Amino acid sequence: MRVLIADDSTFMRSALGRAIRSDAALELVGSAKNGREAIELAKQLRPDVVTLDIEMPEMDGLTALRHILRAVPETAVLMCSSLTTAGSEASLQALRLGAADVIAKENGATMPGGQSFHDEYLRRVKALGQTAVDKRGPAPSTTPPARGDKTKSVIGLAHARLVLIGSSTGGPPVLETILAALPADYPAPVVIAQHMPRVFTESMAKRFDELCSLPVIHLSHRDSVVPGKVYICPGHEHSHLLNYAAGQVRVKTSPEPKDQLYYPSVNVLFETGAAIDPKHTVAVVLTGIGEDGRSGAEKLKQAGGTILAQDRASCVVYGMPRAIAEANLADAVLTPEQIAQTLAGVGRRSLAA
Repeated sequence: MRVLIADDSTFMRSALGRAIRSDAALELVGSAKNGREAIELAKQLRPDVVTLDIEMPEMDGLTALRHILRAVPETAVLMCSSLTTAGSEASLQALRLGAADVIAKENGATMPGGQSFHDEYLRRVKALGQTAVDKRGPAPSTTPPARGDKTKSVIGLAHARLVLIGSSTGGPPVLETILAALPADYPAPVVIAQHMPRVFTESMAKRFDELCSLPVIHLSHRDSVVPGKVYICPGHEHSHLLNYAAGQVRVKTSPEPKDQLYYPSVNVLFETGAAIDPKHTVAVVLTGIGEDGRSGAEKLKQAGGTILAQDRASCVVYGMPRAIAEANLADAVLTPEQIAQTLAGVGRRSLAA
């Protein structure tokens, strides 16, 4: 998997280069110190992955991103952002422009779940690189059916009272598509666990609140979850759904369990949601690295819940939905547009056969 690094810091270029060279599955094909160099090298080298700093002299990362995606559309771009409000807002803009993923640039820091920045950076680069390699060759024979092949099996969505969504790499643009389709009188709460640092999830909640008909709230400890609102789980913590008196649902945010690799954990959200009202709960698993959400979806499914998964072709990384589909947990495998249409019908009708 061929990787190009672009960062104005000599130290960061060196650190990221060492990380790439430490993994035999990766090849560092070039490095650039600004956006202009990144564009020219991307055109010449046609890497599988470009890791692109957002703040650079001469040409910033957002401008370079547009040119790179036009010139080398098969390349996946991982944006490296400062862990600031401005950095998080720029990161969300980069995702809307077509960046595959964003990582907070904290060299030497320990990420949630005990991963070092070095390990997390490599994990994301390899996942994006593998997706690029897979797209160049034939699809694996083990790939489960996609693009709505199981649509007819979805039942009971007209009676859903709780919608849970798990999302990771490539998720924010898909979430935007889904949430924009939900009407202002939506009859269920929507709770979203998106793998991102807290400052990123705060900016995402603010952005979605401006775009959507429904109020979008960044969850806090002991918040109540009520119909007609969307809730974004805070990064660096897990959100536990709790059933209180008179059917009221509240949220406990906590770093526990600390053995979870991904923050906020989709498994924790789904597992605690399974104890609320599983037969009237819909869980959706969107694009992302790894298998977060599989064990939670299994518990929810066993309790009578409905599970939807994003289809392979529309995923930036077909990791989380693949885990759901291969475990035969998905009641339907759908495109983002189909998921949006299906969820918009909650409380109004069942999914049309």
